[in-house]
Amino acid sequence: MAAGSCLLLLLLPWLVTASHSPPGCKIRITSKGLDLVKQEGLRFVEQELQNITVSDLHGKEGQFHYNISQVKVTDLQLALSDLHFQPQQHLVFNINNASISLRFRRQLLYWFFYDIGSINASADGVHIHTVLQLAKDKAGRLKISNITCNASITRMHAGFSGTLRTVYEFLSTFIVTGMRFLLSQQICPSLEHASLVLLNSVLDTVPVRNYVDEHIGIDYSLLQDPAVSMDTLDLDFKGMFFPRARENQELENHAVEPVIKETERMVYVAFSEYFFDSAMHSYFQAGVLAIELQGEKVPKDLEVLLRATFFGTIFMLSPTVDAPLRLVLQVSAPPRCIIKPSGTSVSVSAFLNISLVPPGRPAVQLSSMAMETKLSAKVFLQGKALRVQLDLRRFRIYSKQSALESLALFSLQAPLKTLLQLTIMPIINERTKKGVQIPLPEGMDFTKEVVTNHAGFLTVGADLHFSKGLREVIEKYRPAPTASAYPSSRPAEPSTDPHQL
Repeated sequence: MAAGSCLLLLLLPWLVTASHSPPGCKIRITSKGLDLVKQEGLRFVEQELQNITVSDLHGKEGQFHYNISQVKVTDLQLALSDLHFQPQQHLVFNINNASISLRFRRQLLYWFFYDIGSINASADGVHIHTVLQLAKDKAGRLKISNITCNASITRMHAGFSGTLRTVYEFLSTFIVTGMRFLLSQQICPSLEHASLVLLNSVLDTVPVRNYVDEHIGIDYSLLQDPAVSMDTLDLDFKGMFFPRARENQELENHAVEPVIKETERMVYVAFSEYFFDSAMHSYFQAGVLAIELQGEKVPKDLEVLLRATFFGTIFMLSPTVDAPLRLVLQVSAPPRCIIKPSGTSVSVSAFLNISLVPPGRPAVQLSSMAMETKLSAKVFLQGKALRVQLDLRRFRIYSKQSALESLALFSLQAPLKTLLQLTIMPIINERTKKGVQIPLPEGMDFTKEVVTNHAGFLTVGADLHFSKGLREVIEKYRPAPTASAYPSSRPAEPSTDPHQL
């Protein structure tokens, strides 16, 4: 029993490691990237605080009755702000020594004296401390799961004027204290709604599981909660393509896990060999890695050479000598991606069937040859799309029937390679031209991208750029208002009748 327990303890670390699937795609956001996010986020916070709704303030001190209403924020000064990472899963947003200018409507009754007008006020020494907790939700999407907020106002001033200025100054302690309390109570609820509702709606624009084209899709679900250090935020994505005909299919990941060590750029995106292998495996299973050329689509020079090579066979098939040729090129196994520090390549095994197609008669196969090719792959980012440009590097054909026929096919090596380069490769590159979207929110793009190859994975270092503001994206995806949200009649104006104060 003791020996079994010891064995279990020894195997436990291995079992934990084995149960964790390595990411096919990883994204790191650095402190430099967070500085850019802070600039856009600060504009967003200013907009939210300007829309703060403060309740009316009513009071009575002896024979003095006052009513403060229609409070509006007229100006914000949020000069001292800071956004930084906090291990293990948090972002901390601080605003220090800010000021908020207000304007509100006043109504005052003192015995038989009644006064109405507006007051300008300012809240100084505004301090806001907000901690956002980041987590993976059930769908595998990054979300702000919780927020803690503390807000305080050091002092508040109100400017009084008019015939009852002395009265207002007497009451300023009560009015200012009440306004400071009400304002400070509205700051955190406003930021909580902005984070948990509005900012999460922006994160909803990150693709998690979507279709790439009519054949395959991609799964960008997070494998675990984000890992936050003092300088970085790391996100591990599944990064697996799947055939649309079998969406629940899982391809086991045996590739090297990407490791990002750099912090100089705003963002780094890493892709393992598994990311590309799963794409090619999905296309293979979808049955689209095949091309057929027949009749006039076969290059004339190649057709002449093929007819000369198989002249004896064709002659024996007379009178079908002038029948059109058909070439069927089909990948025989899922291609494999190899990433090395020296570059990225793709190994492809295929077969080429050459047949005559007499009109109204069954096709006559002339040869079935095996092909082994190696393609060089140039991987690059454009905007938010990952694209691949392929080029033929090595090419070899041999007969599946006999070594003698393989020798006879040697003369076809060069023209078939030319066929691939001029006819087949443009078709393949046209399919990869669209690329696949990287999991970033809408409105955020990459710039100044630099690709670096490593053993088993590659990284793309880039800077970030906001092509759309947070407010623009939020308004685009904001739910349509219901009838109850916007009543047909406007709220009643505060009464000017002193007896109703």
